[in-house]
Amino acid sequence: MTSSAILTHPIRPISDLPIDETLADALLGSINDYREQLHGRRLWLACSGGRDSLALAALCVQLYRQGRLPCLPQLLHVDHGLQAHSRHWAKHVADWAQAQQIPCHILRAQVTGHDEQAARQARYNAMRAHINQDDVLLLGHHADDQAETVLMRLIQGAGVNGLSGMQPWRVQTQHGRRHALWRPWLTVRRATISNYAKRLALPYIDDPTNETGDNVRSGLRRDIMPILATYNPNVIDNIARSAQLLGDAQATVNVQAEQDMQQTADESLQLPAAQRMLNIDTLQVLPIYRQRQLLHHWLGQDEPLPPAKQLVDDVWNLTQRSDHDHQTELFWQARTQSYVVRRYRQALYCLSSSWLSWLDSPLLEQEQPLSRSNLTDPDSAEAGLVVLTARRSEDYIWQLQVPTKKWAAWLAFFTADTSRNAVLKIKPLARSQRVQASLATRPQSGKKLYQTLGIPLWLRESLVVVSVVLLDKEHAKNEIPILLLSPFDRWILKNDFSINTKNLGSDIDDVFKNVISVVE
Repeated sequence: MTSSAILTHPIRPISDLPIDETLADALLGSINDYREQLHGRRLWLACSGGRDSLALAALCVQLYRQGRLPCLPQLLHVDHGLQAHSRHWAKHVADWAQAQQIPCHILRAQVTGHDEQAARQARYNAMRAHINQDDVLLLGHHADDQAETVLMRLIQGAGVNGLSGMQPWRVQTQHGRRHALWRPWLTVRRATISNYAKRLALPYIDDPTNETGDNVRSGLRRDIMPILATYNPNVIDNIARSAQLLGDAQATVNVQAEQDMQQTADESLQLPAAQRMLNIDTLQVLPIYRQRQLLHHWLGQDEPLPPAKQLVDDVWNLTQRSDHDHQTELFWQARTQSYVVRRYRQALYCLSSSWLSWLDSPLLEQEQPLSRSNLTDPDSAEAGLVVLTARRSEDYIWQLQVPTKKWAAWLAFFTADTSRNAVLKIKPLARSQRVQASLATRPQSGKKLYQTLGIPLWLRESLVVVSVVLLDKEHAKNEIPILLLSPFDRWILKNDFSINTKNLGSDIDDVFKNVISVVE
């Protein structure tokens, strides 16, 4: 059984058939434009089996066999089961790839939702999960696609970023995984691709929903673009050129916004895609239009699509408040995940939902026995790095890392008795537990402690105490708290030894590394 959507041309090798030089020039010219970015990277081609992607795959085969293309991409076809004949389409793409001797991988995807946007997201998710870090995904989008995209975003009220359309080269990062989307045919007309496919008799899949679908793109393609062409036959090329000019303008805006963000963000409080922070005092020094540009850039840096203007306006209004309400939060359901934007004192935070869920997970209590004689012995199993984990999940891990050589010097400071061992310990801070930070005048607990240290609400259940537990020959314990840790900060605690710790020769920041990282 086959599918009526598949053109009836036979599958045959195409490497010796005529090449379309317009399409070849566009591809080879784009390779030259992004030669440095492409160097040494694995190349994949998203192949639905439709006219555009199959034509791009065919051209790559032809140019590669002629020695004009340095490498041959591997095809990725995603079967998400939405069409009745999707499994036949997948087999057809695999059979065609086998005839051309080009590698092909058939991926399965589960679609959440019923519209074309949900299907597109499922396809990208499946491909992203398959490719590796810094790989390149080659896409067959062309000038007609670009014009439709720009019109879609125009009627949705997009700004410069949205109206710049699809970019020929775009790096995307999601959950710590980075890859590039490469679209070399954005200046090529659909008609040129159609003529090439016809000359090669490509047996591509003609999906009927491309023209008859009820989504906005299909409506623009079927109803609006032909009308616009009656006013100007070059409307497709002109809109695509406008998108390119707006892309250049957006690049200039991004450079300015990135420079502003470097001056406004506190890097010690950043965890990409989880927590982002801006200093409101520094933000408000900027002209208002640059404040809005910065917020737009800041909010969207972990997402493939920019935030809506209304969200940017709401966040900007949040920065203008002069009251002490720290409860207000703005919810944003973005493309890849959801976020909460909150203000605490003069800082603005963008927090992912996965990060907030992680902050609600239990803290761990851990102990690491340490012998000073073992620490100074290079052959000891304890020599090197001591690692204690405060919290971990599939997404994030929070650790205290201690170089043992530096720790040995600290241990010697706490006890001159070389036979006396010690335990390095971390445990959650109890709400009623009173500790005295070095900047405080007396021990504090609960709300008073949080206010003194300036700890935001969502981090208050993520505090751990680091202690040194000294053991004498009779195994009696003397527990000395030395540090209070949150995921992004640390505070030295006062104890009987604090007055002389400056004489240790190693700053506390060199000895105790507070590390938050994304689990790869």
